[in-house]
Amino acid sequence: MQLTVIGVIHSPHKSPDGAPIQPTYAAGAEGRVEVFTEWSPALADLDDIERLWLIYVFDRAADFRHRVIPYRDTRERGLFATRAPCRPNPIGMSVVTLLGRDANVLRVAGLDILDGTPLLDIKPYVPAFDAYPGSRAGWLDEQTEDRREADKRFHRGPGLP
Repeated sequence: MQLTVIGVIHSPHKSPDGAPIQPTYAAGAEGRVEVFTEWSPALADLDDIERLWLIYVFDRAADFRHRVIPYRDTRERGLFATRAPCRPNPIGMSVVTLLGRDANVLRVAGLDILDGTPLLDIKPYVPAFDAYPGSRAGWLDEQTEDRREADKRFHRGPGLP
């Protein structure tokens, strides 16, 4: 499989340490999604969509681990029962609010993504398809930690494990 990077995400979060762990904790974090010009015709009809899914590469995530201690827990869990970024295929997804579009640049809010992250795809958030209020979330329904910001446990790079 070969994936194509279609753009880059620009955000105020320069380091994983202290970045919000989910978009819901990123209120006020605004940034830009720069879509490379060859893909800009695909941005047609986005202007009236309130929220977008951004699909991206966890390009600074640590290597895959079968078990992790997630940010919102103190117990080790199976990776696939978490949203930790150290995945076999380091793909992330976040819902952001579209504030506006200037040609091939989307202005967005609610960014929990690190600055310079490679963008793979954009999809509309559709409440009728994407929201299931009342769904069970397993161990997350009984969380033991109320952490809202990341630390360095799942990332690599300068100054990181």
